[in-house]
Amino acid sequence: MTDRSGDILECILATKGVEVADAKEKLPLSELLAVAKDADPVRGFAQALTTRIAAGNAAVIAEIKKASPSKGLLRADFDPASIALSYEAGGAACLSVLTDVSYFQGSTQALVAAREACCLPVLRKDFMIDPYQVVEARAMGADCILLIVAALDRSMLDALASTAHELGMDVLVEAHDAREVDAALQVRGDPARTVIGINNRNLRTFQTRLETTLDLFARIPAGRTLVTESGIATRDDVARMRRHDVHGFLIGETFMRAPDPGCALSELFA
Repeated sequence: MTDRSGDILECILATKGVEVADAKEKLPLSELLAVAKDADPVRGFAQALTTRIAAGNAAVIAEIKKASPSKGLLRADFDPASIALSYEAGGAACLSVLTDVSYFQGSTQALVAAREACCLPVLRKDFMIDPYQVVEARAMGADCILLIVAALDRSMLDALASTAHELGMDVLVEAHDAREVDAALQVRGDPARTVIGINNRNLRTFQTRLETTLDLFARIPAGRTLVTESGIATRDDVARMRRHDVHGFLIGETFMRAPDPGCALSELFA
């Protein structure tokens, strides 16, 4: 397992372990699977991104989150359904919805409300450490899950990805350095349904550098779908990434602080 000593990620994962254990006690896996099987059909998350990129456009995963550990409360007037509709009107390809309660003030209800309000595929943004959470994601209607390489060992990465694919979901595998990118590229499953995310924010220190994506871009083989995450705030940031052939974006904070998130999205990518 990756060393997590003395960092923010360690604290989050410790809390998540307790939360997952509590969830399993409240609702056994067998019952959760039954709920997941009755969920609405999966919307193609990876396909939505690749279709936009193939057409020569930017593919934006627009994030819905109320708060973050580093910035605190981002949006007091938090209505996931109206935000989702705004993003859809503003040109988002997909949504990302925070469901972590303890550190991001997210919830299952936020994901359900956002997905029901629009036609976009939705990523469950959380710290996934157990296959139970993957089934939970499908039960709440998620079309894709996030896997953070820094939080998982090789066997668990593969186990979570396999579970997601078996349930029809795609995966976004997030990396922060060269070793993690290489690990993300080796995750078991269909490459067409496995999006590679490079997070410009270091989850151990929460410092952000856009150069992270640019430094690691060359490690991504042609044909793989790449998304840059965190720190994109201006048109210059977008132009810089697109000049380097990075056309997938996951953006949250910039939009969450705007009066109209969807309008902010369309202006940023005008």
